[in-house]
Amino acid sequence: RYDVSRASNSVVSAPAISDECRVIHLNLVARHGTRAPTKKRIKELDRLAVRLGTLVDEAKQGPDTASLKKIPSWMKGWESRWKGRVKGGELVSEGEEELFNFANRVKERFQDLFDEEYHPDVYSIRATQVPRASASAVAFGLGLLSGKGKLGAGNNRAFSVLSESRASDICLRFFDSCKTYKDYRKRKEPDVDKQKEPILEHVTSALVSRYHLKFTTQDVSSLWFLCKQEASLLNITNQACQLFNEDEVHLLEWTDDLEGFVLKGYGESINYKMGLPLLKDVVQSMEEAIIAKEENFPDGTYEKARLRFAHAETLVPFTCLLGLFLEGSDFEKIQREEPLDLPPMPPQRRNWKGALVAPFASNNMLALYQCPGNDGKKTSQDQKNSYFVQVLHNEAPVSMPGCGNKDLCPFEEFKEKIVKPHLEHDYDMLCKKPVAAADEEPSSFSSKLNFFLDLLSRKGYRVKGQDVKTEL
Repeated sequence: RYDVSRASNSVVSAPAISDECRVIHLNLVARHGTRAPTKKRIKELDRLAVRLGTLVDEAKQGPDTASLKKIPSWMKGWESRWKGRVKGGELVSEGEEELFNFANRVKERFQDLFDEEYHPDVYSIRATQVPRASASAVAFGLGLLSGKGKLGAGNNRAFSVLSESRASDICLRFFDSCKTYKDYRKRKEPDVDKQKEPILEHVTSALVSRYHLKFTTQDVSSLWFLCKQEASLLNITNQACQLFNEDEVHLLEWTDDLEGFVLKGYGESINYKMGLPLLKDVVQSMEEAIIAKEENFPDGTYEKARLRFAHAETLVPFTCLLGLFLEGSDFEKIQREEPLDLPPMPPQRRNWKGALVAPFASNNMLALYQCPGNDGKKTSQDQKNSYFVQVLHNEAPVSMPGCGNKDLCPFEEFKEKIVKPHLEHDYDMLCKKPVAAADEEPSSFSSKLNFFLDLLSRKGYRVKGQDVKTEL
């Protein structure tokens, strides 16, 4: 869960920002909050319940009655808390609270930015079409705008959440439309399983010896998943989690991190290069905010925040595009698209930890600051002010390897050193997105429209083509 991850993150003191500088725009890319297990995972837990029952029965029928005492009491007759559920994956109350409280902290941190009357073009809230993401956007909006309206005891107000179709949302669900990435993932998943296998076999052997039950590696994998679900959703750590000792927990966490690194993170450049449409959207929003300030647009006529709610598969690639959580000189390697070493195994220290990189409700915020006077560096425009970008990961300011490890990166330097190297790619080319399908849609719609016009005219209605509006 988000609060647990934030508490375990070692945060260096925030960089000092001059009182003369003020934040003029905020970009947010957030993962949805804590959710229930998905339908696929619910079935896995149901199978685990049957399997545990079989293991306990086999132990009871064995000759060694003393070993029965080693079986944890919770395991006898255990049933999944989600047994019988046919749907899953929805945002749970803990997830709602994560986003609601997060919004209140954002509002408090950037008071000058959110002091204006709400308008959807000033505070843009976007989410994917997946319910847990849009529900997260709603929970955040309720926190952000509480006390700003006239609805109910909390003086809430209505607000807009925009979504694009899953099929065409290349900004927040770019992974859905990227054939190159899907092919890579399908090809790489068996390799990742093989890399995890020695750890699972080691832990399985230890559990068999400890509890005298004939666990398989699949049993251990499911028990580890159960441990994480009980801890994050039910605050239970004395059942499945207690099966493992501390060293085993660290090893199993590493297998999760390995999978996330290879299939979603720095393991292959396609994992993050496909997030280019999102990176472009972020930079464009900042450029528009700078133009608004330089040309003295009045408040209420330009965007001040672009707030997005999506998934781990969105946040992790975006985090990689910014070059966060790298080891040593790895930033130069990703700029050259060279493969990176896998995260080192425990007990060695590593920067890439899934629990810190992308817990539920994890987020990256990019705050754009305006400071008086030009910083002396040549910019793309004859600007009267200097502009700096601050990146916050899970609300903690982070230094940017691509910007000389500065906490505040001059905007032009941010574009030149962090963004520009990625811009040599084109999403459609990178992801082998078919152009024909997009071209066929208008003619398909047009033919359907002509069919209905013809049908209406046959029934005696007089309809002219130009009278029919195609605004959907």
